Amino acid sequence: MRILHVVHQYPPEYIGGVELYTRTLAHAQAERGHQVTVFYRVQREGAGQTSRTEDGVQVWASWAGIANPTRRLLDTWQSSFIARAFDRVLDETRPDLVHIQHLMGLPASVAHALTRREVPYLITLHDYWWVCANAQLITNYSGQVCGGPSLWLNCARCALARAGADWLWPASPGLVPVFAWRSNLLRRVLRQARWLIAPAPFVKEWYTQHGIPAQKVQVVPHGVDAPVVPIPHRPSGGPIRFVYIGGLTWQKGLHVLVEAFSEIKGNAELVIAGDESFDPAYVAGLQAKSSPKVRFAGRLAREQVWETLAQADAVVIPSLWFETFSLLAHEAFAAGVPVIVSRHGALADAVRDSVDGLQISPGDVMAWRSALQQLVDEPQRLEQLRASVHPPMTLNEHVNRIEAVYNQL
Repeated sequence: MRILHVVHQYPPEYIGGVELYTRTLAHAQAERGHQVTVFYRVQREGAGQTSRTEDGVQVWASWAGIANPTRRLLDTWQSSFIARAFDRVLDETRPDLVHIQHLMGLPASVAHALTRREVPYLITLHDYWWVCANAQLITNYSGQVCGGPSLWLNCARCALARAGADWLWPASPGLVPVFAWRSNLLRRVLRQARWLIAPAPFVKEWYTQHGIPAQKVQVVPHGVDAPVVPIPHRPSGGPIRFVYIGGLTWQKGLHVLVEAFSEIKGNAELVIAGDESFDPAYVAGLQAKSSPKVRFAGRLAREQVWETLAQADAVVIPSLWFETFSLLAHEAFAAGVPVIVSRHGALADAVRDSVDGLQISPGDVMAWRSALQQLVDEPQRLEQLRASVHPPMTLNEHVNRIEAVYNQL
């Protein structure tokens, strides 16, 4: 099968959840004998296009200047060079189907070109970008979780705040037609897709509530590529170790976790791992508020992730936004570690409260402190939770499920 993946960003320039997922899936499909290509946009001066091969996957990188958030928004309507670059890739690869992972910063005409050529495509809903221009349902003007567009007035105010002009919010109605136009444009792309894939039931439900037919969305959880040989857990004894691995940003709720942990009594420690350069001001604030029992481990390589999980008594995910999957939660389960999460979004789908983890009210410092303190005081409860952890879907099982969806096309 000739498969083309379209994604907004890709390693090595960008390393995030969507990017790593796309690369992992593409490489797994190539190993199965498929002819796999990846098309993405890179931020680079000028305009151009290059091609390289990675483990049997042909990767096309195209660029048309460095885009700021406003430019990425405008490029949804038109980026003529990127559109022509995509046409060249279609001519070169002649895919049987196209799997769109993300279109942020790419023109919607990418999907329209597939419709004109009668090439079937499907879309994985990695976040809420198809409805929310911010992608994560976090408002730029208040930093709060958003329920979605409200006549696009809040979307317009978000755009002004992101541009540093929130003081112009009374002029928001003037931008409403822009976001209404964007909504109609992207809904057309969603309608013309043969299938939409949601990583969790919550994501399917959310998009259904925002006008997407439920029968068009299939739920396919991501797979976990765990080590073949499990890493042994550290011996009991020592402090109760809570671990967080991931983005160090406000929406991840780490300030809530740090404040909650600051007054924990007893033998416990908190390890926070992630790239500290993405939002250094936020990280500096976390470090200033942290007790000596909090250790910042920096960015981890993949093998270090598994080693860190093997040394954890519990993984903590205090997200304030509606996660759409949380690879960390499923990797923790693959390592046999219980997970403590915020009770909303896909996290509530992933963790069975008081069975293989705990669900805590998002943003509630006192509730998080109480839950963590109880586990420190009653470590046997952690063992009870650990005993009920079930392995998640493997990468191989996930690739099988995705191939089954492809075959329906």
